[in-house]
Amino acid sequence: MSSTNKEILRKPDWLKIKLNTNENYLGLKNMMREKNLHTVCEEAKCPNIHECWAVRRTATFMILGEICTRACRFCAVTTGRPNELDWAEPERVADSVVLMNLKHVVITAVARDDLKDGGAEVFAETVRAIRRKNPFTSIEVLPSDMGGVHENIKILMDAKPDILNHNIETVRSLSDRVRAQAKYERSLELLRRAKELYPEIPTKSSLMVGLGETREEILETMDDLRANNVDIMTIGQYLQPTKKHLKVLKYYTPEEFSELKDRALEKGFSHCESGPLVRSSYHADEQVNAAAKHKQSKGEELLK
Repeated sequence: MSSTNKEILRKPDWLKIKLNTNENYLGLKNMMREKNLHTVCEEAKCPNIHECWAVRRTATFMILGEICTRACRFCAVTTGRPNELDWAEPERVADSVVLMNLKHVVITAVARDDLKDGGAEVFAETVRAIRRKNPFTSIEVLPSDMGGVHENIKILMDAKPDILNHNIETVRSLSDRVRAQAKYERSLELLRRAKELYPEIPTKSSLMVGLGETREEILETMDDLRANNVDIMTIGQYLQPTKKHLKVLKYYTPEEFSELKDRALEKGFSHCESGPLVRSSYHADEQVNAAAKHKQSKGEELLK
């Protein structure tokens, strides 16, 4: 690689992260360890962990263990043979939501292709446990494609989360290379199926950029998501977690992210978070509020 290319791919200034390990951050970290809980914030090396834990005091819980059955080439979560299911986990997550006094919580999970239901029942029980112990907390779920089995997504949706999030991750042409076992069309089908089951529950998806996609492919992905009635979209910069993972081929500028947000809103998304450090759960509390306001405004328009 030439010195010119090295200069182009050097991490730009706008991706520098301010570390903040105040008592909120340390307190949350200790609580997670005491309750034997995992967060995607840590496992996926999220760049926003210090902002979320230390400033916003929010976290995204990762259930079903910490070992994933898939080996996606963009993800830092450990791959291998998962442990047995922990049926006490939903109650521990719910207890932590109460202790943290969260207004909005995101529940995600490793892929569990070893399970017939893909982990759907544990997901659903976690939603129900949070509802019982903290009924005013809004709940977002972020599952894998659960093997594309319709019954699995129904089990989860019947628990009635406030928002269903499933990430498309990348554009169609790169999907097979970037994602292990997951399929672009299967992800669209899951999002469509969730909306068909409960039209009133907002759906959401996230796209990483910087893996070699074109602008036209990004816009095509937006169209695909809207064609399946996805309400909310997040767009963020892919960052290589280790040398073993896919390399970054382009760093998008803040101005480019702003332009992509404008295009997303023009295409009909009720809300779009788009920026270098944006991740699927970034400012998720604001997204669910925006979706509720959008739904209300649509209802008011129909009454006119």
